[in-house]
Amino acid sequence: MLELDIGIRLLQEQSHPVRFDAWRRRTAPRLPPRLAPLFDFISALGPSAHFLDLSRPEGPDDFLERLRSTPARHVAEDLERWAADLKHVPPAARQLRQDTSLVRHLAEAVHTAHKLLVAPYWPRIEQLASADRALRLRQLAEHGVERLLSELNPRYITWTSPVLHLTTASNRDGDIRRAGRGLLLIPTLFGAHYPADDQPDDGQPWITFPVKDSTNATTTPAVVAARTLSHVPSSLRALLGRTRATVLWVIAEHTGCATTQLATHAGISPASASEHASVLRRAGLTALTRDGKTVRHAISPSGLTLLNSAGV
Repeated sequence: MLELDIGIRLLQEQSHPVRFDAWRRRTAPRLPPRLAPLFDFISALGPSAHFLDLSRPEGPDDFLERLRSTPARHVAEDLERWAADLKHVPPAARQLRQDTSLVRHLAEAVHTAHKLLVAPYWPRIEQLASADRALRLRQLAEHGVERLLSELNPRYITWTSPVLHLTTASNRDGDIRRAGRGLLLIPTLFGAHYPADDQPDDGQPWITFPVKDSTNATTTPAVVAARTLSHVPSSLRALLGRTRATVLWVIAEHTGCATTQLATHAGISPASASEHASVLRRAGLTALTRDGKTVRHAISPSGLTLLNSAGV
């Protein structure tokens, strides 16, 4: 559910195009109009209303049941506290003020959004998270908590004993104060840049960090996210091989990309990207143009036909 919360926010902005632009273009047109209120309550930045908190340790079915059974007065109180900090109260919030029974429609919208935004990628996310956990436990056992914390997200999570300092997407700087309650570390695919955190008065403090592909230590979080959210069908991988199928898919998704950009999106070296692109071009599946000294790749009609027939 936390991945869903971050994913809803990412759909409303244009940051980190390497990681998320292809996913945005593929996902946004599929969202039914009834999901629109979610984007009022969960904006790109800032907190959501407490009754719509997606960071609790529960699955989508449990969330649906909890929100359906939330008393109307609790919804109204949460809504007033949340709206009090807003300069402009969104239309969905004004409607909910007048009729708190609409929270049931919000619950259904969250459930639908989970099916569209997160569920298709969940098996791979679970696989990555499990491998990441083994990596972090090994860091902890062999090098201590200092190594573990310092390598979570070095740019935005800094550890200077005894202080853990965070910089969040809203440029909020702060320190984590555990007060003897420990700290839950949550690997995330969608939150692969800035950390999210919460320090509830009566619960477990937690922070997120970018999940790492522990099978390839040099793979950046951007590439891990782009690969996981890609849709290269097994039939195409069987025909061309995984890497070459990915290169073809990337060229179609990022037409006009330079070889270095192709390499970044595909998660391979520029030399490998150039080699695979050459093979695809000789097969008539892609085309090449020159922009000054820059070589740019584009999908050909034959390549587009192949992708369409494979269901991409």
